[in-house]
Amino acid sequence: MATLLRRGFASQAGRSNKVTIGLIPADGIGREVIPAARQVLESLPKSDASPQFEFIHLDAGFEHFQKHGVALPDETLARLRGECQGALFGAVSSPSHKVAGYSSPIVALRKHLDLYANVRPVASVAGTNQKQLDMLIIRENTECLYIKQERIETDANGLKVAYADRKISEYASRRAGQMAFNMALMRDKLRANVPASERLWQGSPKVTIVHKSNVLSVTDGLWRETVRGVKESNPELYKSVQMDEQLVDSMVYRMFREPEAFDVVVAPNLYGDIISDGAAALVGSLGLVPSANVGDNFVVGEPVHGSAPDIAGQQKANPIAAIRSAGLLLEHMGYSGDAARIYQAVDAVLREGQIKTPDLGGKSTTQEVTDAVCKRL
Repeated sequence: MATLLRRGFASQAGRSNKVTIGLIPADGIGREVIPAARQVLESLPKSDASPQFEFIHLDAGFEHFQKHGVALPDETLARLRGECQGALFGAVSSPSHKVAGYSSPIVALRKHLDLYANVRPVASVAGTNQKQLDMLIIRENTECLYIKQERIETDANGLKVAYADRKISEYASRRAGQMAFNMALMRDKLRANVPASERLWQGSPKVTIVHKSNVLSVTDGLWRETVRGVKESNPELYKSVQMDEQLVDSMVYRMFREPEAFDVVVAPNLYGDIISDGAAALVGSLGLVPSANVGDNFVVGEPVHGSAPDIAGQQKANPIAAIRSAGLLLEHMGYSGDAARIYQAVDAVLREGQIKTPDLGGKSTTQEVTDAVCKRL
């Protein structure tokens, strides 16, 4: 239960024993960590209530774009919508420079499947030397600068000037805010079943709203007002949830100085992306941090790390973020018991500290870590 509490993510979806999962390894180490996640799912103990997995391999990514001229094939989208209950996405090698005709497939997936929130739990493992924290970051997933409406103009001196439009809507802000406050309530409900001595978060549930409305008074001002309005318009429902705010720069500072001060954090797309990647340093590595791209009807588990082309194909990639992302996927689909088994197996391997990939100071391979988790199951 404590492990589920740290993730704080529960399903509203119906349960069906047959579960079809789309596997989208995409680029780089995605081709190593997504098979690892599949192996763990297939190693779960079987019972009458257990999911019966079927897997569909699907294409996407920059390398697919280079070969076929499209980063997210129509067939991939069609099969996700028509055949799958959820998906796992590996990593994408989006270039840092403009490439004509290319756009990120994971950003496109979020848009096409209306995966409006990115849920990223960052929690320490009890019994280790990590700083104790239990934070859930909710990142609005569809707007902000990620709408990718950019242009270049030439000024009166003949010099180039680049512009990027930023979109913040009341609709998207409210959805992200509602998820944040609902997750705070869910985490608090789960805590009630955990001995006080074992709880990483000891206070009342709390939502921290991240913004920069002292500078961006229109866009971040709308974000701030709308998310605050979720609690203010539902005072009875959210009466037990504290609400505070952090300017994004002070949020980063406080997150590293006192991460134990935060429960649920909700942020616009860009801020949430930066904060959640930075938070990974608090638990040791990006290779440990999972996420789930969540909509009302679909979820895509996605490790937070990138494609890491420098180590791709060398069995150096840490599979734990992908394995935990598979756990998040199961939680969303209503299989909380199986998700708990995955989390507990991962935590046991980390607590033991003998089998770990190079990013954590070890020498173990991707496969060895995966096998160790499966053994714990």
